[in-house]
Amino acid sequence: MLGGTHHVGRAFVEAAVARGDDVTTVTRGVSGTPVEGAEARHADRLDPDVLSAALGDDEWDAVVDTWSAAPVAVQTSARLLRGRASHYTYISSCSVYTWPIAPGSDEGAPVVDGDAGSRDASDYAAAKRGGELAVLAEFDGDVAVARAGLILGPYEMVGRLPFWLRRIAAGGRVPAPGPPDRPLQLVDARDIADWVLGSRPVGTFNTVSTPGHTTIGALLEQVRSVTGGDAELVWLDPETVEAAGVEPWTELPIWVPPTGELAGLHALDTSAAAAAGLRCRPMPETVADTWAWLQREGLPERPTNRGSAPMDAAAEARLWAAHAARTAT
Repeated sequence: MLGGTHHVGRAFVEAAVARGDDVTTVTRGVSGTPVEGAEARHADRLDPDVLSAALGDDEWDAVVDTWSAAPVAVQTSARLLRGRASHYTYISSCSVYTWPIAPGSDEGAPVVDGDAGSRDASDYAAAKRGGELAVLAEFDGDVAVARAGLILGPYEMVGRLPFWLRRIAAGGRVPAPGPPDRPLQLVDARDIADWVLGSRPVGTFNTVSTPGHTTIGALLEQVRSVTGGDAELVWLDPETVEAAGVEPWTELPIWVPPTGELAGLHALDTSAAAAAGLRCRPMPETVADTWAWLQREGLPERPTNRGSAPMDAAAEARLWAAHAARTAT
């Protein structure tokens, strides 16, 4: 496991250890939560000599790589692991598709340019595409490129579902972006782990649930139920959100309007992953387990390459002002 102490990586290691697998993790050893039962090795993946020393001469059945920064790290890892593993899974992102993503896009949709040897991590989409190209070029065994959609579940670092859990737990009137029946696509990190560990898929896959796995209304109502607060969800239409200047997806996590350039984020074709065995657990389980984790461990430090943070009090105030203006007319 290249990574293994944060979100998707941690979910993979926990699942593999629970299966009885012998697991080796390679991390810098400076953050995250090591999983008991895994052998922890430490290396800076941007230093080929240090990484080579950490890997030694060992061989593994399979490799999972969650790297999201400079693609050269994936290039180095895949090159060093040639002939020493039979399967390599790279956790990529649907962000590699050119913008805007057309609803119904499958794995053949146009992608951004990427450079497998790049040391630039400033553009998340380009970095992920570069990682894809690196593993496909350098590794000589079977490869799975998992282009993940919206990844939720325990250990989530971006803070999307945790935002709603904490805000709704705080109570009071909560601005809820609608319409409530707006369909969502999501995947629990643990479901990616179960799929890859159990099936070892080969190919490139949009790795997320089918469209309409749940709705924004069902999700936020489940959050309210799990947190047990007295919050009142006040549903705002997309026009109100736009008038307030509050950004979908980032400031209002998970949600995007049902029309417009963001709509494709919840409308990907995932038939290939489903045919290869990906199964997504019910949304209420993800919500309940994420809430339990938040209460137990708190929210980890947020990555700096995932766009703006969820809305603050000032952004919420703008939503209320826009809502008041629209209801007064």
